[in-house]
Amino acid sequence: MTVVEFNKVVKSFRTHDVLKEMSFEIKEGVLTGIIGRNGVGKTTLMKIIVGFTEETSGKVEVFAEKPFNSLKVSANSILVDDGMYFPVAMTLNDILKECERFYPNWDGELAKRLVYYFGYHLDARHPHLSKGKRSTFNAIIGISSRCALTIFDEPTTGMDSAVRKDFYRALLKDYLAHPRTILLSSHHIEEIEDLLEDVLLVHQGVAHFHGPITKLQEMFIKLVGKTGKLAFHTAGKTITSASSTGPYPEWILENTFSEDDIVRMKADGIVISAVNANDAYIALTNQPRGGIDDVFE
Repeated sequence: MTVVEFNKVVKSFRTHDVLKEMSFEIKEGVLTGIIGRNGVGKTTLMKIIVGFTEETSGKVEVFAEKPFNSLKVSANSILVDDGMYFPVAMTLNDILKECERFYPNWDGELAKRLVYYFGYHLDARHPHLSKGKRSTFNAIIGISSRCALTIFDEPTTGMDSAVRKDFYRALLKDYLAHPRTILLSSHHIEEIEDLLEDVLLVHQGVAHFHGPITKLQEMFIKLVGKTGKLAFHTAGKTITSASSTGPYPEWILENTFSEDDIVRMKADGIVISAVNANDAYIALTNQPRGGIDDVFE
């Protein structure tokens, strides 16, 4: 079943379009990463999905309904971000009680165990928590709500590395035990790639790539070897990234090599390896004018 469908969706703010005829579908029960550079429209996209804001044109359907002003979408989805606000008059315990009243799939026992594990005092006030503690508490609500559509927009902002690892593990364990549709946006792609099934890469206002994360990684290849041999075997191909962290240069290129090409490169001493999701993401979104070094030329 399709949970989220975008068909030629445009979202405009005054003089520019943030989303430009964006089209994609997200199926039920898939954990999808929403990735892209800053300012490309990821947050706008997620706010449209949960009905917080309305598209300018095009068609959006969530649970087969237009999400804006939809009670069905509101009752079956949650957006966890750093904008989550709770009145200062409410203690953390009060918030958990209200969540139990609002979310039909709420797991109060899980929420209490997570609150205890992360060291909260239930009489504390949400606005008085540190940035990292607020983010962690918000994430607890997102996991424990078990909404049919759960969206995390940069949920680990302010968390230290140990807490981020605990959050990702908790999310994965609960997702495996209670499958639902989860969208996860993060700048720490290297930390979440093992969790993700699909990736939606937003770039220049469109869905630049949408598919299995393994397919994204297979689009590129890393070559390590002597410069002359690398140049010989990659003549006419575009190098998306070049670095020299060891004795030999490392080049990342689009993987358009045949099996015979691979055999010849290996015979010539070139080490060939797969790229991680972060390297593939950077390669797909690199600026055509070059890298930061060009600024200083």
